[in-house]
Amino acid sequence: MTPQSKIWVLIETRQGKPVQAGLEILGKTLDLDKPAGWSVAAVLAGHGLDRTAGEVAALGPDEVVVLDHPLLADYCNTAFVKALEGPIKEAGPEVLLLGATAQGTDLGPRLAARLRTGLSAHCIDLELTPEGGLLAVVPGWGGSLMAKISCPQARPQMATVMPGVFPVPEPREGRAERIDLEAHVREADLSYKTLSVERREVEPGGLETAEVVVAGGWGLGSPEGWSQLQKLAKALGGAVGATRPAVDEGWAQEKEMIGTSGRSVRPRLYLGVALSGHSHHLVGLKDPELAVAINSDPAAPIFQHCHIGLVGDYKEILPALLKHLAE
Repeated sequence: MTPQSKIWVLIETRQGKPVQAGLEILGKTLDLDKPAGWSVAAVLAGHGLDRTAGEVAALGPDEVVVLDHPLLADYCNTAFVKALEGPIKEAGPEVLLLGATAQGTDLGPRLAARLRTGLSAHCIDLELTPEGGLLAVVPGWGGSLMAKISCPQARPQMATVMPGVFPVPEPREGRAERIDLEAHVREADLSYKTLSVERREVEPGGLETAEVVVAGGWGLGSPEGWSQLQKLAKALGGAVGATRPAVDEGWAQEKEMIGTSGRSVRPRLYLGVALSGHSHHLVGLKDPELAVAINSDPAAPIFQHCHIGLVGDYKEILPALLKHLAE
């Protein structure tokens, strides 16, 4: 059976579970205004996918396309491209979407080259025209503006989407039709093999899932200032976020960066301290329930994007906040 869906969402799997980035894209595509008759397929490539296919099916796609093969148990770019290229060409979806994860940013361009199509990378939103044209929204020119990119002649229309920009969908009524396709992949298609995997325990409550995010920028001025920010985040039970300058200065870690080249967050409370608030940072901030900004410059752009703004020196405001929280 050949899948009929016009939109394909590749769902990455890790340790037998679907990766959240793919589920977020799936939810977005299900809610898009689609041309009449267009349906959505969730596509899984890997090994031992029965449980994962069931989990994904419960989220509401019209089809779940499964390519299950022992050689796809561990990700290898050449093998995954070989396994996916044929089914995509045969089914001819109009749109093909992947998460902009480490795997997605490796696999997406390779697939696009083999399919002789274009690819819009690191998108933060998606739209469909009434005629079925994909408009991929990406930050441009250092984040100073948003651009809508389309590839009107190329098919499938491809894009990778930043993790965290859409919510994970809730289960929906009805069950998707499962379609098992043969994965034509051989040992010779493996450009490398995974010999072993070393796993490290990660502290729960990462930046993307934090309900409270305290973010700082270059205006903190020193490691001592950054230490004050970290104390405030700890007192609020939140995670620390950063802008690019704070990372470049060495105060913050790469994994703490929010924005165009960093992570996307959707906290209940966002507190931005001594950061200007340019769009290349704010594109990573999605619909906080309460956004608070602290900056000594009353003209800082961040004040146009917050619910509460405090104009003043963070060196006076943060100690007062910490004292109040301690009491």
